This record gives sequence, C-alpha cells and structure tokens, in this order.
Amino acid sequence: MERGIQTIAAAVLGAVLLLVGILGFVNDPVLGLFDVNATHNVVHLLAGAIGLWAGVWGGIAASRWYNRVFGIVYAAVAVLGFAGVSAFVSLLALNGADNWLHALIGAVQLVVGFGMKD
Repeated sequence: MERGIQTIAAAVLGAVLLLVGILGFVNDPVLGLFDVNATHNVVHLLAGAIGLWAGVWGGIAASRWYNRVFGIVYAAVAVLGFAGVSAFVSLLALNGADNWLHALIGAVQLVVGFGMKD
C-alpha cells in the first residue's frame, strides 16, 4: 500500500488519540493539563481507532478523508470550547488547554487534508 503524508498524519494522530483515550481513564487531568471525562475519553478512542484504521489500512483516500473531516471537527470543538458553549463544554469536560490543543490539531489536520498532496 502506498504511504505518504496523508497516511502518516492519520496513523500518528490515530495512535496518539488512542493512547490519550486510554490514559484519560487512569489519569485526569491528562499530563496534568487536559481535563477529560468518560465521554471525552470515548471520543478520543473512537477518533483514534478511525485514524489508525485510515492511516494503516485505509490508504491515501481514506486518510485524506479522515484528515479533512477530523480537521473540521477538531476546529469546531475548539471554537465551541473557546465560545464557552456550556452544554458542549460540560459534556466533554473542556478547559482552556483542551481548546488550544483542539485548535492545533484541527489546524494541522486541515492543512494536511486540504493543502498537501501525496
């Protein structure tokens, strides 16, 4: 299977999100900075599993789709967190550090998904 920036980005983000999802169940806040709860951890596990699948087994097209969709989703989560949408913030136990990390993830995935060719 062909590899490139799309598959690498999807696989790396997927693996990191899986690890963070697992870590969140045993250590809150994660790394002493990022608040999580069970819902937030499950979201990380699902997003991570999809990213790892796309990057390792799904190929370039699936990885590009993942990078674009999750770039949009993470950017939206950051905007909602920064805006303080209380129902959303409390559902995922977001804090300021989470918002900045989600914005960074969203920006990187958007650049990769929409701006880079394989």
